[in-house]
Amino acid sequence: MDTPLFGFAISIIAFEIGMYINRKTKISVLNPLIIATSIIIGLLLYFDIEYDIYNKGGSIISFFLGPATVVLAVPLYKQIDKFKANGIIILIGIAVGSLVNIISILYLGKLFGVTDDVILSLVPKSATAAISMEISRRIGGIPALTVAAAVVTGITGNVIGISVYRIFHIKDEVATGVGLGTASHAMGTAKAMELGEVQGAMGSPAISIAGLMTVFLAPWLIWLFN
Repeated sequence: MDTPLFGFAISIIAFEIGMYINRKTKISVLNPLIIATSIIIGLLLYFDIEYDIYNKGGSIISFFLGPATVVLAVPLYKQIDKFKANGIIILIGIAVGSLVNIISILYLGKLFGVTDDVILSLVPKSATAAISMEISRRIGGIPALTVAAAVVTGITGNVIGISVYRIFHIKDEVATGVGLGTASHAMGTAKAMELGEVQGAMGSPAISIAGLMTVFLAPWLIWLFN
């Protein structure tokens, strides 16, 4: 059990179970990542397995988050003309989304008396996990909590993003893709790809650009609020 294969194997198996349940039920709330996470947590608690033992293999999967994010550039390449035609608007949209995310966390955290280390851990939650973990380390957050928040953010956007668009009657392909990618990183972009090639292509750069903007904006806004 105390080998990298253990954590790697149960992660893959748990996710496959989640995929199977999601396909059979077709219920968006039963997201494969939610199911997989619940299964892994349940196993670790039931058999009293330390997280460090699991993470020897789980960290292997985390390592591939970066390369997997880069691969999302492929849909963008296919829709590069549409991106160029709307480049300024897309950049403004991503910048506003990144600002709103950081400011809302800082303001609401102070409003409800959340401790500083938790606030700092939540600030980069809308950046993809590979980026948000490093941001969290640099600004004094708790990387493990940041990853958990990033996962919840991604799942939330994946599950309710389309409903939000319906409520506000947002139908533009570029807008829906950029919104999902900016707010919910890879999980949001995965949902955007289900909507269409254009939406998926617009969500892909939103992940990277929002991550970079968060890197630069987070320290400055934290200093401003303090």
